[in-house]
Amino acid sequence: MDILTIVIIALVSAGLGITASVTFLRRALEKKSRQVLKDAKTEAEVIKKEKILQAKEKFLQLKTEHEKYVSDKNSQIAANENSLKQKESTLSQKMEELGRKQNEVALIKDNLSQQLEIVTKKQADLDRSHKQQLEQLESISGLSADEAKAQLIETLKDEAQSDAQTYIKDIMEEARISATKEARKIVVQSIQRTATEVAIENSVSVFPIENDEIKGRVIGREGRNIRALEAATGVEIIVDDTPEAIILSGFDPVRREIARLSLHKLVTDGRIHPARIEEVVAKTQKQIDQEIIEIGKRTTIDLGIHGMHHELIRLVGKMKYRSSYGQNLLQHSKEVANLAATMASELGLNPKLAKRAALLHDIGKVPDNEPDLPHAILGMKLAEKYKEKPEICNAIGSHHEEVEMDNLISPIIQVCDAISGARPGARREVVEAYIKRLNDLEELALSYPGVVKTYAIQAGRELRVIVGSDKITDKEAEEISYDLSKKIQTEMTYPGQIKITVIRETRSVAFAK
Repeated sequence: MDILTIVIIALVSAGLGITASVTFLRRALEKKSRQVLKDAKTEAEVIKKEKILQAKEKFLQLKTEHEKYVSDKNSQIAANENSLKQKESTLSQKMEELGRKQNEVALIKDNLSQQLEIVTKKQADLDRSHKQQLEQLESISGLSADEAKAQLIETLKDEAQSDAQTYIKDIMEEARISATKEARKIVVQSIQRTATEVAIENSVSVFPIENDEIKGRVIGREGRNIRALEAATGVEIIVDDTPEAIILSGFDPVRREIARLSLHKLVTDGRIHPARIEEVVAKTQKQIDQEIIEIGKRTTIDLGIHGMHHELIRLVGKMKYRSSYGQNLLQHSKEVANLAATMASELGLNPKLAKRAALLHDIGKVPDNEPDLPHAILGMKLAEKYKEKPEICNAIGSHHEEVEMDNLISPIIQVCDAISGARPGARREVVEAYIKRLNDLEELALSYPGVVKTYAIQAGRELRVIVGSDKITDKEAEEISYDLSKKIQTEMTYPGQIKITVIRETRSVAFAK
């Protein structure tokens, strides 16, 4: 048998096998399909029966709930009907009672009408009787009723006025005693609760040196170093025979401090020449400016003051380098702030407002320029410029009575300023010069004819002149105050301003025996 025959037989056998396999698979699939269809029908019948049962159960449940709802509504309607019936019964009873009361009111009204007629008749009889009695009294006294009433009222008025004046006088005297006692108590408590340093802090005006050889280096060749230093700082450098010391002279304490620090750096470094002097002074200037701002910020934080303008903070820091009669201005302002806060708390006022006004009350002493104004007025204008509250501005401007006080914080600042300045050891001044200035003021006023007595008060800031009322008229008193102010301006030297008050009074005295 050849290969071709074998291949053909193999192919025929493979075809018959495939045909038989396909026939077998088809029959198996048909059988499987009939079985799946039969199972699906059976399952569908089961699901259908279950759904029908669930629907019946749901229907029965809804039917039961509906019957219960209808039953509840019927019960509620029955209860409402019973309530309406009860209300109708109660209303009927009230209507019957109201009818009875209306009948009673009608009877009472009839009785009142009868009584009113009786009262009207009696009132008419009483008026006639009163009129007859008045006519008889007028004929007997010779006065009409209005005249007698006016005399009685006038008598009662005089008696009441006299009693009221006596009562007011007693109350005022008692109030004055109580107010004085309470004021002393508050002032003493404020001073006791505010601890402060007694030592006086002064701006340095003498620069110590180790030996006199340094003086020559500071002066430089032909004085060029000292001239450069004076030009850069604006302070006069005095190098004389004073041993181991160089004197720094200048009205501006900040410039004097810059000069002192610059001189210290130059002497420590050893390089002293004009270029180096200008460099060191410029750096020291920036250092002092930054230190002034830091001092102002630290002061406001320590006192619990917030929201202050940065220019006012700078002026507060600048107060550290300013002294008044030997008392450091910043320490003085902080002391016044603490005193004012304590006193305001005792009086039931705002302590933060008082503390803020007290801290700023002397900022007019440290301006960047030097306007011709009293420091209180200048400080008030600065506070107004930087949007401080009106109460604070008035307290600053009125603490030396340059302007009128318009709130309760202002007198507190004035009093605390006086307490801080008058504290023993706080300030110093040459006693002879102080007494001489006061005497000069008083003698100048006494030189006018008609002046009886003069008093220089408030450390020479106010001059009170008492004139004789029989010698000087009101117009002449005004002329004296004006002429005296002009004369003081031209003949005397004084800080700030002086208030001249001419007093002319007329007294009428009588004695009751």
